[in-house]
Amino acid sequence: MQLILFAALMILLTVISYFFMTKLYSRFHYSFLLPVLTSTILIIVILVAFQIPYESYMQGGQWINSLLGPAVVALAYPLYKQRRFLRKHAVVIFVSVTFAGTIGMLSVAILAKVTNLGHTLSLSILPKSVTTPVAIAITDGIGGNASMAVVAVMIAGIFGSILAPLLLKWAKVHSPVGRGIALGSASHALGTAKAVEYGELAFSMGSVSMSLNALLSSILAPLIAWILLG
Repeated sequence: MQLILFAALMILLTVISYFFMTKLYSRFHYSFLLPVLTSTILIIVILVAFQIPYESYMQGGQWINSLLGPAVVALAYPLYKQRRFLRKHAVVIFVSVTFAGTIGMLSVAILAKVTNLGHTLSLSILPKSVTTPVAIAITDGIGGNASMAVVAVMIAGIFGSILAPLLLKWAKVHSPVGRGIALGSASHALGTAKAVEYGELAFSMGSVSMSLNALLSSILAPLIAWILLG
C-alpha cells in the first residue's frame, strides 16, 4: 500500500511541476523556460533535497514514461488532417528530412572522430535526433550504450527547442513547413511540441518529420557507424 501511495505521490509531483512550469512559460515565453527543461530541473532539485533515489521516483515515473508510446501514436491525428498537403508535397518533405537526418548523424560522427571520443560514446550519441524508443533500439543494434543514448536524445531535444527560434530567425525560415521539418528532424518529440507554437501545419510537419527521420535513421545509422566509426 505504501508503494502505491508513494508512486502516486511521484506522479503528482511530476504533473504539478510540469503544470506550473507551463504556466511560467506561457507568461514569460523565454526559450530557456521550456517546461520540459524547467520541470526536470525542479524535480531533480526536489529529489536531491529530500534524498529520494531515482529508482524510488521511477516507481511512479514509469507510468508517465509508459504514455510515450500512445502520445506518439496520437500524432497521427494532425497528420490525418493535413493528409492532402502531405500527399502534394511528399517528395519535398522526404528529401528535406533525409538530408536533415543524414547531416545530423554525419556531423556527430565526424565530430566524435575528430575529438577522439570513446567508441561506445560515439555510437551512443549517433541517433540523438530520433525519439527515445527508436534511439535506444538503434543504439543497441550498433553496439552503443542505451543510457548514454537517452541523455544525448534529451540534450538534442531540449537545446534544439531552446535555440530553434533564434536559429530560424537567423536563417530567415518563416514557412511553417520549413520550421516544422527542421524541428521534427533535429529535435524529435520535443521539437514537434515546440512546433505547435508556429501553428497546426508546422506541428503536422514536425510529426511527420520525426516519424520519417526515425525510420530513415534506423537504416542509415548502422551504415554511418560502420563507415566512420567502425
